[in-house]
Amino acid sequence: MIIRLRTWAERVTRPLTFKRRLPPPFDAAIIYVSPSAALAYAFKPMHALDPALLRCAAQFVRPGTVVWDIGANVGLFAAAAAARAGAEGQIIAFEPDVSLVQLLRRSSEISSAAIAPITVVPVAVGGQVGIRAFHIAARGRASNALAEYGHSQMGGVRHRQCVPTFNLDWLLTQFPPPDLIKIDVEGAEIEVLQNQRRMLDQIRPAFICEVSEQNSAVATDIFSAVRYRLYDGGEPFNADRPVAHAPWNTVAIPEEKVAAYG
Repeated sequence: MIIRLRTWAERVTRPLTFKRRLPPPFDAAIIYVSPSAALAYAFKPMHALDPALLRCAAQFVRPGTVVWDIGANVGLFAAAAAARAGAEGQIIAFEPDVSLVQLLRRSSEISSAAIAPITVVPVAVGGQVGIRAFHIAARGRASNALAEYGHSQMGGVRHRQCVPTFNLDWLLTQFPPPDLIKIDVEGAEIEVLQNQRRMLDQIRPAFICEVSEQNSAVATDIFSAVRYRLYDGGEPFNADRPVAHAPWNTVAIPEEKVAAYG
C-alpha cells in the first residue's frame, strides 16, 4: 500500500511527459514535451505542431549557425535549429518558466552528438536588467507571459513567478553573438527589440519573430530604422517578395544579408 501511495503521489506532483522525435529533416532531434504546456504537444503529429516555425528553421538555420531562442517553451524550434546547425552550431534557449526549463534540460541531455548543443538559460528577456513578475497561464504554459503582457488564450493566471530579466545587449556580454534570433514572447516583442543598439546596429542577426497585430506598426518602424527587410514567415521565403508591415510570423533580415538567404 505504501508503494502504491508513493507512486500515485509522484504522478500527481510531477507533470506527465512524453519523448517525441521531430519530423524530417530534423529527426536527429528528440524533445520532452508535456500536455501542461499545450495539449497539442502530446497528441498532434510533430510536423503539424507549428509548420511555419519548422519551415523557418529549415530555411534560415545552416550548419554552424548560432541561434538564440527567446521564449523557447518546450524547445520545438531550439531542437529543430540544433538538428540543422549540426555539431558546429550553438543554440541558446532562453525560458523563464522553471517547469519548461526542466523539460528543456532533459531534452538537451539526450541530444545526439551530431546536432548542436543546446544551452538552457532560465531567464526572461525584456528591455532592462531586473526582476519581473511572470504569469503562468491557466490554460497551457505555451501562453505564459511577463505580467504586463499575455492575452485571452492564457485562460487566466495559474500562479506567478519572480524571474530575472535581461536585455539583448547585456546578453551579448555573456553568450556568442547570434546569426539568428527567434522571439516568441506573447506580446513583449517590442520591449525585447527596442533600444538594443549593439544587437541591431552591429551584430545584425536575422530574426524570426511572432508579432501581435497591435505591435505590428512599431515593430515595422524598429526594423525599418536599421535597414531590415520584412518577410511573411507563414509563406516559403522569397527574397524578392518583402512585405510592408510586420506580419504575425515576421522574418526580418538585414538588407546586406538578404542575398545570402536567397
